[in-house]
Formats: sequence, C-alpha cells, structure tokens
Amino acid sequence: MPKVVKFGGSSLASAAQFQKAGEIIRSEKSRKYVIPSAPGKRNSRDTKITDMLYLCYDKAEKGLDYSEEWKFITSRYQEIIDGLSLTLSLEKEFEQIREQFEQKAGRQYAASRGEYLNGLIMAAYLEFEFVDAADVIFFDKDGRLNTEKTNSMLQQRLENTGCAVIPGFYGSDPDGNVTTFSRG
Repeated sequence: MPKVVKFGGSSLASAAQFQKAGEIIRSEKSRKYVIPSAPGKRNSRDTKITDMLYLCYDKAEKGLDYSEEWKFITSRYQEIIDGLSLTLSLEKEFEQIREQFEQKAGRQYAASRGEYLNGLIMAAYLEFEFVDAADVIFFDKDGRLNTEKTNSMLQQRLENTGCAVIPGFYGSDPDGNVTTFSRG
C-alpha cells in the first residue's frame, strides 16, 4: 500500500535536513508521495520563508522595495540546492513569482510559494515527479476543500505516477486562483 509522508518546515530548513528526510523516504519503498512544507527556521534567530514571502508581498502591494528580503529568499533556496549538489535552477520560478507579486496575486499565492519551491527541490533531489498542488487540490467558492473533485483528480493524476512530490498547504479555487488551507 502506498504511503504519503509529510515534512514540516524545520524538517526541510536546510540541505542537511533535506538529506535526513530523503533517508527516511528512501528507507521504505512504500513511501511514494511526499508533501513538503516551506523551509522553516534553521535556528532560533532565523526567519521562516513563508514569513519572508508575506513581507515581500506586502511591500510589493504597497509599491515598496523588497529587494533585500527577496535576496534572503533566493539565497536560502540556492543554499539548499547547492548543499544537495543539484543542478536545478529556480530563476524562472523566482521571476514568475515576482511578476505575480507586482500584479497583486494575493497573500495566499505568496504564502504558497514556499511549499511550491521546496516541492521542486524535493522532487529534483528524490528524482520523483513534481505535481503542483494547484492542479490537483480544489476548494469550492466558500474556501472549503472540494473533496470529491480533489480525490478524483488526484486518482487520475497519480494513477500512472510511480512516486511524486506534491507541495502541501494550498490548492486552487473555482477560478484557478491559488488558495491556502486555513491553519489548524
């Protein structure tokens, strides 16, 4: 029976933590689906990526400069990529996210990008297929999970997929906008 494993932010805060998660996943062949969070704090003085994404988005929405905060985010992801010796580049994704921030895509979009980017890294690291949660997790117009549609789409999408990484925390609404799960 296939297993789904979820890793929180502190479990994926650095390349070393990614390696530990990878060992756990690879230790049992039935662990087929991985749900990563955004990078959390590496130590008590650190900042979570999601908090930095919120800050960048809030500044972008007000027309303020957020280049220093953005540099923190991109450097953090590059540090993980380099630490895992991957050839992966997230430059296109970073550019697209900034464009969406400038177009005021919303705080939920901003919050979801940490999981999205970590999912791309995890998929490359594990050599698993990446499945964007926005393509398989659905909410209704009131923000409630559309279980029937989600289950149907996940079954279709994963039917011929050996192993996959599907970022946690978000999906899409009926208009295709990224929507996050409520806390708790």
